[in-house]
Amino acid sequence: RLHRGYVEEATLGDKPSQTTHIVFVVHGIGQKMDQGRIIKNTAMMREADKKNRRKGHFSNHATHVEFLPVEWRSKLTLDGDTVDSITPDKVRGLRDMLNSSAMDIMYYTSPLYRDELVKGLQQELNRLYSLFCSRNPDFEEKGGKVSIVSHSLGCVITYDIMTGWNPVRLYEQLLQKEEELPDARWMGYEERRLLDELYLTKRRLREIEERLCGLKASSVTQTPALKFKVENFFCMGSPLAVFLALRGIRPGNTGSQDHILPREICNRLLNIFHPTDPVAYRLEPLILKHYSNISPVQIHWYNTSNPLPYEHMKPSFLHPAKEPTSVSENEGVSTVPSPVTSPVLSRRHYGESITNIGKASILGAASIGKGLGGMLFSRFGRSSASQPSESSKDSLEDEKKPAASPATTTVATQTLPHSSSGFLDSALELDHRIDFELREGLVESRYWSAVTSHTAYWSSLDVALFLLTFMHKHEHNNNAKPSLDPV
Repeated sequence: RLHRGYVEEATLGDKPSQTTHIVFVVHGIGQKMDQGRIIKNTAMMREADKKNRRKGHFSNHATHVEFLPVEWRSKLTLDGDTVDSITPDKVRGLRDMLNSSAMDIMYYTSPLYRDELVKGLQQELNRLYSLFCSRNPDFEEKGGKVSIVSHSLGCVITYDIMTGWNPVRLYEQLLQKEEELPDARWMGYEERRLLDELYLTKRRLREIEERLCGLKASSVTQTPALKFKVENFFCMGSPLAVFLALRGIRPGNTGSQDHILPREICNRLLNIFHPTDPVAYRLEPLILKHYSNISPVQIHWYNTSNPLPYEHMKPSFLHPAKEPTSVSENEGVSTVPSPVTSPVLSRRHYGESITNIGKASILGAASIGKGLGGMLFSRFGRSSASQPSESSKDSLEDEKKPAASPATTTVATQTLPHSSSGFLDSALELDHRIDFELREGLVESRYWSAVTSHTAYWSSLDVALFLLTFMHKHEHNNNAKPSLDPV
């Protein structure tokens, strides 16, 4: 059916509002299995944005946001049909689903195909940006901003593009360290002399290569990977934290985002996840270790009236420790928690459930839940079925606590000074929060949401309002008092 939808007749002077902020939406795995899915998911996100504006959220602001899908997987050839040809015919439907989804992770960890994945996404981002600027010539002149919303594996690929991380360089550094280590075995005089001469020759060769690279860098300016600076990098259901941990990233002493993503590359990094998403991981404990005991910021429900601004929400402990009086080392073991998600807070407003969000969760369950359902149920089915889901949260957390040594207990109690109010000391806070957690619905099965939550971000009104909040933040900061620091 054709619905005209107009109220007043248009005139020649009527034009669409000028786009001042574009958002590139990057998909994760599974796009080969269902081509065009990212276009439908972006349409869901755009529709959720319109619904929030109809409710009065940021309807009078000057910023106009446009969501643009980035489909990078369909143009890649990779191994062609080699993997499909070696796949057994038994359970063909399940195997095809795994080849079209989980194989993307294996491709990305392969030194042969990783560069093809990175270049595919990088070229598509630059192509779309150049195409948009050619059709909107005033965008760059008027200071238009660019943000990226990535999902699942797309977060890791986007991060590597922005930072220029390359495993080949890391391997070369490891080889260089091994060459510098002395050989412990017994050697004769002539063999030692030749090794010393070889070492000096290699060091001289590296010095010449570094001078040559310096001359090339000074004569030819290196083009950046992306043609634009990223204002906000939103990660949804992201495994980026575990990739960084496996690459050797460890917590530091400063609460700066620069520890994992420099501010000159990306102004703001935000990690969005649902507490039952089996693919998502937290990023804040990679910057400051004690943030594993700090609750992620709870994302407001879209229908919350007068919500507290995110920059005014103080970090609170998941398991506040008692005031240190005369506690023995054995008693201190029980005060060292290692939670992953925040506890269920009191719900004053009726929000959306991740299992009732809409089309995205149903489509995600159909495409991914069939193959992974059994594994997820076995993973999350450790607690007794007779216990109610809400009351079993504490017992589940207790089961996941590792046995800590007295040394680690002492360090934990020393680096986590608690106040009487249960909030974190301001001296140990991050510059701004990175982990943001969706609230669980009032009626929600955690087992079912573990299957559907990873693909249900697209149509979430809570996520759409959260994105708008930070994309409109520069307007709020310009109108706010100078004493108020942004998040």
